[in-house]
Amino acid sequence: MLSVAFLGLGAIGRPMARRIAGAGFPLTVWNRTSARASAFGHDVGVKTAPTAAEAVKNADVVVTCLSTSADVEQVMEGALSGMRDGSTLLDCTSGDPATSRRIAERAAAKKIGFVDAPVSGGVRGAEEGTLTVMCGGDARDLARVRPVIEAFGKKIVHCGPVGAGDAVKAMNQALLALTIWGTGEALVALAKSGVSPQVALEVINASSGRSNASMNLFPERVLNRAFPRTFRLALLDKDARIAAQIARDERVPAPLTQLAADLCTLSRKELGEEADHVEAVKVIEQWAGAEIK
Repeated sequence: MLSVAFLGLGAIGRPMARRIAGAGFPLTVWNRTSARASAFGHDVGVKTAPTAAEAVKNADVVVTCLSTSADVEQVMEGALSGMRDGSTLLDCTSGDPATSRRIAERAAAKKIGFVDAPVSGGVRGAEEGTLTVMCGGDARDLARVRPVIEAFGKKIVHCGPVGAGDAVKAMNQALLALTIWGTGEALVALAKSGVSPQVALEVINASSGRSNASMNLFPERVLNRAFPRTFRLALLDKDARIAAQIARDERVPAPLTQLAADLCTLSRKELGEEADHVEAVKVIEQWAGAEIK
């Protein structure tokens, strides 16, 4: 049985780590806020480590689930030297390809494998073990860590070399931002025209304009004004900006992707760091002087 170290017990990381422990893998956890790691360890019955370097010492697989690739690079600056030859770093952060490739190069110099494996599916998907996992890296490294990924992921896709998983996730997030904003614009305009949002969504969701935003996010979170905070707008902003940078790096004209990034940044400034990603619709409502309800 592979031994696992899990670094980063945020909203997504906690249920992922819980599922890894539940699958029977020997697990050690670390978190920058030590109290969170201690509470998790006591609750789940796994080891906790005072430092990241201590957590990774005897692990076959080190899972990182942090906010940004820069965070991963900083944490692994000291911890990478403590990982043993033949182990693998499985980075589930929604990161940027360039930094992931840099980390992978440093890992390879120490005979450590690297797989970037950002996830999609939210907290509920993490809790239920149904996340989609987008993987970049060598096929042999992915095969080595696949049993761990299967503890929290239902659909596991090898997207290509290191950085490919990050790239696919970023572009997916840019599309998410565009569909949230586009659906919000449509429903606010229709509401001001006298069309019930419920009726509008009934038509849209049976037609070609449907999306996850129209089929799930708006009915479950906007129409009832619930806006549960499951994924921060600040993180969607980060992801969309990564997508725009990828397009620039590859010299692909991408005005809509750049617009998604700009709208996320604007909404983040308007609504604050703790706002949920779906709350971006509130900015449209404020501008239009009407609510979707």
